[in-house]
Amino acid sequence: MDLLEYQGKQFFATYDIPVSEGEAVTTVEDAVAAADRIGYPVVVKAQVHVGGRGKAGGVKLAANTAEAREHAEFILGLDIKGHIVKTVWIESASDIAEEYYASFTLDRAAKKHLGMLSAEGGVEIESVAETNPDAIAKIWIDPVDGLSEETARSWVEAANLNPAANDGAVDILLKLYRAYTEGDCDLCEINPLILKPTGEVHALDAKVTFDGNAEFRHEGWDVIDATQIRDEREQAAHDKGLQYVGLDGSVGVIANGAGLAMSTVDIVNQVGGSPANFLDIGGGANAEVMAGALEVINNDPNVKSIFINIFGGITKGDEVANGIVTALGRVQIDAPIVIRIDGTNAEQGRAILAEHASDKLQSKSTMIEAAKTAVELAK
Repeated sequence: MDLLEYQGKQFFATYDIPVSEGEAVTTVEDAVAAADRIGYPVVVKAQVHVGGRGKAGGVKLAANTAEAREHAEFILGLDIKGHIVKTVWIESASDIAEEYYASFTLDRAAKKHLGMLSAEGGVEIESVAETNPDAIAKIWIDPVDGLSEETARSWVEAANLNPAANDGAVDILLKLYRAYTEGDCDLCEINPLILKPTGEVHALDAKVTFDGNAEFRHEGWDVIDATQIRDEREQAAHDKGLQYVGLDGSVGVIANGAGLAMSTVDIVNQVGGSPANFLDIGGGANAEVMAGALEVINNDPNVKSIFINIFGGITKGDEVANGIVTALGRVQIDAPIVIRIDGTNAEQGRAILAEHASDKLQSKSTMIEAAKTAVELAK
């Protein structure tokens, strides 16, 4: 789950990371009232799940009430890369001496947490990595060991920040790592992390992504979930508890397991087709789950065929086949379906499907054969 900036700052504040005072509002009048309460100058900032807000005119400095009103009127309703601004964050403006970059994320290949710190902040870190990779100081942290103050200080010194910022940066990085790990985050990023003329170090922005699988450990995540931007297909899948990502192709994909679903998307591409989605139904493939998945796929007008790719493990192939047959009795499907079942009791599952075979329902024994058939039917 991606947090909006104000949500990220509220999250940081719970770990005593210094952030600017502010208020999230949804109307012009509330924006003006918030600015008057906070005191000028203030910054009016669009709240959307996308970068490039400043270039799009979504971040404005207001020196008085009239400017706060003018900027709020302009930004609310603004289209930023396809995201319509519905909320603005009004925050106290900060004096900036220098801008840095700091983040924690997971390096899956190394199986460690990755920390990145740079004296070149305020710009996209990808640009820094391309033009001056040596400007990014990286550390890999074993989750068992964690981040010590000694390691954090060496890291800050390696990043060549202004020495005046060292103590404040060390303090924030230790708190940021704690927020990242205890908060079950996939990403915690501050860009820019600023040094004020007074010598204080301060988080001027917040980019946070929570690991949705950890929702059961955290109260209040339902509030954040309600702010997630999903298209109609993704929202329908989310309501049914399905892992779904909408794509632009014509072959609907259903698989049990994220890895298999990704492989299915890949093989559809490899045989000349275009996947309409990624849909992982998880370990279960009973009639209720399958019916929900088929409903989501069927509601996409671009889908011309459906490829169901199941590998039976704990869930047996014959149970999957019965679930599919039952689901098809509940959902009116327009597109032809190609099914591949392998693994435990695969032969029994194929036999069940054979009894219901038609032009609209085909079963193939291999993944490549099923993918080719689905792609051909989509044409």
